Amino acid sequence: MKLALILNVIDPKIGGVMIMGDRGTGKSTTIRAIADLLPKIRVVLDDPFNSDPHDYENISDHAKNFSSEKQSLQTTLINVPMIDLPLGATEDRVCGTIDIEKALTEGVKTFEPGLLAKANRGILYVDEVNLLDDHLVDVLLDSSASGWNTVEREGISIRHPARFVLVGSGNPEEGELRPQLLDRFGMHAEIKTVKDPSLRVQIVEQRSQFDQDPYSCMQEYAKQQDLLKLQIIDAQQLLPEVIIDFSLRMKISQICAKLDVDGLRGDIVTNRAAKAFAAYNSRKKVDVSDIKKVIILCLRHRLRKDPLESIDSGMRVQQITNEIFGE
Repeated sequence: MKLALILNVIDPKIGGVMIMGDRGTGKSTTIRAIADLLPKIRVVLDDPFNSDPHDYENISDHAKNFSSEKQSLQTTLINVPMIDLPLGATEDRVCGTIDIEKALTEGVKTFEPGLLAKANRGILYVDEVNLLDDHLVDVLLDSSASGWNTVEREGISIRHPARFVLVGSGNPEEGELRPQLLDRFGMHAEIKTVKDPSLRVQIVEQRSQFDQDPYSCMQEYAKQQDLLKLQIIDAQQLLPEVIIDFSLRMKISQICAKLDVDGLRGDIVTNRAAKAFAAYNSRKKVDVSDIKKVIILCLRHRLRKDPLESIDSGMRVQQITNEIFGE
């Protein structure tokens, strides 16, 4: 789970993480904690869509108007946005709507940005994603596919960038996820309850320690946290230089073909994740161990389910991987 989240921070184009597991295993806690590891990002000042001043293709119309009027854009540094999408949210709240107050007081139609606008260039987290209403799932599918959110409301037409890392968590007992949405997640981690008594005691003690004195508990781990932050920043800078040999790319595609994975998203995500893992380990070349480390996370949720098969999808991926790599 932690590795999948870190790799998505290094390369957001991997496409997010779906974390499924037993309740009470710290899924939400871990996801919310990842926000502390993210380096700050540069955005256009007073732009509600967190537009990147150096990426003109994906800049909002609001910022474009700004630049045409003032020639040079003013920028500022902000923390990477971590936005929660509640299950009961309305479509207007997610996509954005008409600013009623301005319409009534000034008589002008203006757009009030929604959660997708706030999540641009950040993380959009959906807890209990398998319980999300179908109409919100459609909205997420649309914006995560195109990277843009289009709103048509009461004579207003607005289009703004909505490029976010989609992170979902849920308990498989509460229902399956729609295949289209599941396929949108780059990686899929499965969490099981810890069985080792000594590790359980360690977790309970850490939790009690944090409840009694959160500040000193955070201070105790501040050095490790800062080291991890630096490692992630170094990996982000190294990532463009990382290469993966043609023979390894062929093997990844052989595995996907043998597993009968629909589409090519599995191949693309595995290549990206292997590169991110190599960068995370300060290497410029991907080797077989990198692929083995990430391939189950990238492919387990893309396999067609056979009701007569009892073997876990993670085991199936591992078997075929060992077979293709000749082990």
